Amino acid sequence: MSWLDQLAEHVEDLRRAGHLQQNGQSAQALPILDAVLSSASDPTTRAYALVQRFGALINLGRVAELAVAMAAAAEAVREVPDPYLRGQMHAFAALGAHLQSNLDRGVTHLVQASRALAAVPERDSETAWGWHDLAMAYSYLGFHGQALIAIEQAREVGAAAGLASEVFAAPGIRLRNAVALDHQGDTDGCLRVLRDIDAELSRYVATDQLRPGSRAVYGYALARRAALGEPTGADAARWLTGGGDSVRTRDLRHLGAVCLTIAGGRPERALSMLQAVPVSAEVLGAPEPARLRSICHASAGDHAAAHAADRYAFRLAALRIDQLRDGYLDGVAARLDAQETHRDPGRYGDETLTDPLTGLPNRRQLERYVDTLLSRGERAAVGVCDVVGFTSVNMRHGRHCGDLVLQRIAGVLHRVMRRGDFVARFAGDEFVLVLPGAGPHQAAEVSRRIGAAATAENWQALVPGTPIGLASGWSEIGSHGRGLSAALAAAAASRKPT
Repeated sequence: MSWLDQLAEHVEDLRRAGHLQQNGQSAQALPILDAVLSSASDPTTRAYALVQRFGALINLGRVAELAVAMAAAAEAVREVPDPYLRGQMHAFAALGAHLQSNLDRGVTHLVQASRALAAVPERDSETAWGWHDLAMAYSYLGFHGQALIAIEQAREVGAAAGLASEVFAAPGIRLRNAVALDHQGDTDGCLRVLRDIDAELSRYVATDQLRPGSRAVYGYALARRAALGEPTGADAARWLTGGGDSVRTRDLRHLGAVCLTIAGGRPERALSMLQAVPVSAEVLGAPEPARLRSICHASAGDHAAAHAADRYAFRLAALRIDQLRDGYLDGVAARLDAQETHRDPGRYGDETLTDPLTGLPNRRQLERYVDTLLSRGERAAVGVCDVVGFTSVNMRHGRHCGDLVLQRIAGVLHRVMRRGDFVARFAGDEFVLVLPGAGPHQAAEVSRRIGAAATAENWQALVPGTPIGLASGWSEIGSHGRGLSAALAAAAASRKPT
């Protein structure tokens, strides 16, 4: 039984919308999904429809609507503890982050999608399509090897559900891999992959197994070969027609026409076409228009201009590789921070005393810790530290990025604390620091270290365009009979940027 068959309402409408999306007709799927949402009451049905609606908006390139659509889908999925829906939502969220040029957030969603789909016990067609969508997300973000692994998983799960392997041919994955090779100077490698795509097209035409949404991908692969001077047996122009209403299809048609114009011996006209119609950098990568300009100039005999355009394309490709590498390093740093906050579980007690997001002690454990200090007659400096710019993070980048900021702040605070100091997440973006036996001078030094560590973080990579800082204020407990509540109020009143 398909996962979709288990829904209580609107099964046929949801199935029809899904079929339209698989065939590249997201504009037709949207009103069906909206109609379902206007009348459905079952939480699982609504979650499924909201996730699919989010995917349709991504396909149509309606970037301005993605934040609201993702928030609605994420909220609905949280109410339905189903790993398939969670995986599908995160796969779409990775694609949405890609459209919004937020690589760090996209990578996080990729990991979450992979883990969720791996936990799905059913081997049905819906799960297979979830792996397919994850493969697409991997591919668009530049993780070509992981994309091939995910699409193989889609084929394996699909086969168990009775779907032919051709359904998950996913030529777009190999096309993006091919042009990435060309952008990095490996034109021979690019042509080898394009030939394989051409041979696959011939097989699928013979068996009538071609998905309509793949037409433009096959057409572009043929046209790109022709632009590189290698003739093909198929008619690229015919395959560039049809194929759906997605942004990807629209841009592939235009760039395919540019390639065929180059192959037709009209490089000046091809250059004009490139300049007249901008294309999304997310479809084949930012270097692709520059690489096509290089081919145009070379065809026209202007080798100096061709070399300059090639250098620019290569620079853009190298920048993307650097971004992927930086994202990997940031991920490792975040994991190390998480390990640090969990390094001494005996100190932090059980999970009821621990904040699940940051791994730090929560308010309850803070109160117990301070009660113990006061019962022993000890004094301590107490600091209240909150995140400057946190509201803007949630508004511009969403709550998921807000969570990532809080996790990183927790790591920063844990690293700069002295041995024996105590740090807890108090509420929201507010953290409380307790320095046993410390006075104003020690508190000022800790505050300085916090400010330096926070400034050194690469916030631009995590939340582009949103400055992040910390503000802190200090007070004391144990002196003049002051308890925790009074100390926190005094510290909050004295907060200033660190």
